[in-house]
Amino acid sequence: MRTNDSFTCLTDEELVDKIVLSKNTVLFGVLYDRYSKIVYNKCWSFSRDEYEAQDLTQEVFLKLYVKLGSFNGKSKFFTWLYAFTYNICVNYVNRDVAKKMKDRSVPIEENENLLIETDDFNLFQLKVDKLQKVMEKADPEDKMILLLKYQDDLSIKELVNTLEIGESAVKMRLKRAKARVVKLYNEIN
Repeated sequence: MRTNDSFTCLTDEELVDKIVLSKNTVLFGVLYDRYSKIVYNKCWSFSRDEYEAQDLTQEVFLKLYVKLGSFNGKSKFFTWLYAFTYNICVNYVNRDVAKKMKDRSVPIEENENLLIETDDFNLFQLKVDKLQKVMEKADPEDKMILLLKYQDDLSIKELVNTLEIGESAVKMRLKRAKARVVKLYNEIN
């Protein structure tokens, strides 16, 4: 997408403010140009399919245009967008898993062992559901750094470059984020 060069020097936050006020699609195009590859890569990491990732990326940006006004500036826009994208991808995975489970479901009369398998799955799912709830409640900064480190497998050095902070700051943020997430996990019933 070709955009006016005068808009490309705006910070993300300035750009978001202008988009929210004007609903200018050219400005939104600048935001799209900045982040479409990052969003696509995150979507691909969930779907592992080029076409699904393209569809998810489109879904992220369509929803982003509508929800952009909810960005409150408490974190960097990149952090907020990362969490926003992550949540849409998690919803996609949950929809996909539910669909696959429905497609593979077997009437109980056909398999007596199904109850044991279902109980095991439910036990595992409870832990996943609880962790998912924790990540939804987690501070966006905590969520971002933990996902970058443990889901995207970024090294400390890569986190230093991505976040543009020192190595000791990255390590401290990781330590504090882990502690807060564990605390949230233990507080949820």
